[in-house]
Amino acid sequence: MMDWTNGFIEVGGASLEYACFGAAPGDAPTLVMLHEGLGSVAQWHDLPQTLADQTGFGVLAYSRAGYGQSSAASLPRPLDYQTREAVDVLGPLLDAAGVQDCVLLGHSDGATIAAIYAGSVSDMRVRGLILIAPHFFTEPGGLAAIAATRDAYENGDLKQKLAKYHAHPDNAYYGWHDIWTHPDYAKWNVADSIDHWRIPVLAVQGTADPYGTMAQIDEIDSRIYSPLETLVLDGVGHAPHREATEQTVAAITEFCARLKRMEEAEVELA
Repeated sequence: MMDWTNGFIEVGGASLEYACFGAAPGDAPTLVMLHEGLGSVAQWHDLPQTLADQTGFGVLAYSRAGYGQSSAASLPRPLDYQTREAVDVLGPLLDAAGVQDCVLLGHSDGATIAAIYAGSVSDMRVRGLILIAPHFFTEPGGLAAIAATRDAYENGDLKQKLAKYHAHPDNAYYGWHDIWTHPDYAKWNVADSIDHWRIPVLAVQGTADPYGTMAQIDEIDSRIYSPLETLVLDGVGHAPHREATEQTVAAITEFCARLKRMEEAEVELA
């Protein structure tokens, strides 16, 4: 079992960077944070500590293979790379961390991975989902926005910016860009994962997100069988937790508080 501090853990054949904040498993529920397609532990900045302080939950963040200080990923990524991350990596990571009760909090790719896990793996530890700018299917505008980043990476300063956070910036960037711009990826769709959720969900979406529209949230609303709360932020882009931090943290904190009250009520009734 890994130490509840920070370090590296071997999971799925990769050495994964992780960091822990606040209460350890067993002392409180755990928020498990899954980063975006070009994210990492460090790119959450002070959000994990803020959430630990505000919610009273412990927080576990990790960098997937190819990101942050984790080992490089094998490229090209398979078309179902997000499903493989959910099925092959996330569960063993929760086991290694000793997680007992948790809420999965994901941003972008991380939200999709959390959604797939909740819809395909029977894991009673997972009590809720917080999905920030999730995607369940591709949209032409989002694919065009991703394709447009290549010039910024190869001719602008994007590579330099990513190199501040990633030990293997080319691995991180091309692993993300090349799969999303692959001709066959336009048909990718994992919306059926929503059909199998049986836990409360908070979905956060900005109306000015270049990578995904409200169609992603509408898909949840039209298919979900469990309680859904939404936070829609006008004029906010792809990173509500950075662009509208106060509102996003408040919504997450209240969602976690409601889950805790629900859990306590169930224990009293048992």
